[in-house]
Amino acid sequence: MILGGLWIIASAAVALHGADPGHVSDVDVLLSVADARRILPAIGIELRPGSAHAAFRSSIFGTWTETALPVEFMADFCRLSGEVWLPVRPETRQSIVVEGVAVFVPERMELQAMLTSFGRPKDMERARSLAAML
Repeated sequence: MILGGLWIIASAAVALHGADPGHVSDVDVLLSVADARRILPAIGIELRPGSAHAAFRSSIFGTWTETALPVEFMADFCRLSGEVWLPVRPETRQSIVVEGVAVFVPERMELQAMLTSFGRPKDMERARSLAAML
C-alpha cells in the first residue's frame, strides 16, 4: 500500500532516516488541503485551522489519537520567520516502508535544513543528529 501526497516530518522523520530523534511524542504529517479534506473526515478528525505551537500554523490542522502516538496532520503548513509566515513545502520525497506501508519523508539534507529553519532547540538537535550520519 502507498500513501501519496503525505510527508512525515520532524522527529518521526529523523527516526525513519535512522538518526537519533531524541524524544518522539507524535508524528507530524504534511499534506495538501485537498488531501486533508478527503482523509481527515474519513478518520473522524474535524477540519479546523491552527497549530500546536505559536511559531507554526496550518489552514487545516487535526490530531488523530487512535494510534500508538498522536498523529498531527497539517495542511498549508507555515513557519514564522521574524514577522513573516513562510510555507513549509518539501521538494523531495524518500519512500520508507514501515510494516508493509510506504511512507514518505523529505530526503535527509532537506529535512536537516527544514529542522534548522524551525529554530527550536529540539529541532536544532535533530538536525545535528541527521548531519552526523554523513
